[in-house]
Amino acid sequence: MVCFSLYSATRATTRAYTELLEPWGLTYTQYLVLVVLWAEGPQPVHEMGSLLQLDSGTLSPLLKRMQSKGLLERRRDSDDNRVVTIVPTEKAIELRDELDHIPLAIAQATGLPDVSAARELIETLHSLTLAMREINSNERQPTP
Repeated sequence: MVCFSLYSATRATTRAYTELLEPWGLTYTQYLVLVVLWAEGPQPVHEMGSLLQLDSGTLSPLLKRMQSKGLLERRRDSDDNRVVTIVPTEKAIELRDELDHIPLAIAQATGLPDVSAARELIETLHSLTLAMREINSNERQPTP
């Protein structure tokens, strides 16, 4: 079954990241927040939630823990107090160099033969994600 294979691959990948990140006391999801901040810069909380597909009930406690570790700051927008932006701290920026080996370690662990195979897998997974989202949105729409 496709669902079980995807589930197993996801769990194994998450465990691999967990082991690699353990020396820094980071969870896989915290690492993903950092990756977004490194790649995209400061992000409004709602954008971060969208990018990581996390609801506010999951994201808010995660961000609070990361703030208590000194990895990010949450700043309210001066024009619109409802908007909170996540900003990486200097400590988080320095971690980028310390953790730069992790993507390569994961890539090697996949056993994929080369970069083109990895890109093909990523494209397939993106297509699958879009297709599943389409099914979910179609199921919510009332039928005439």
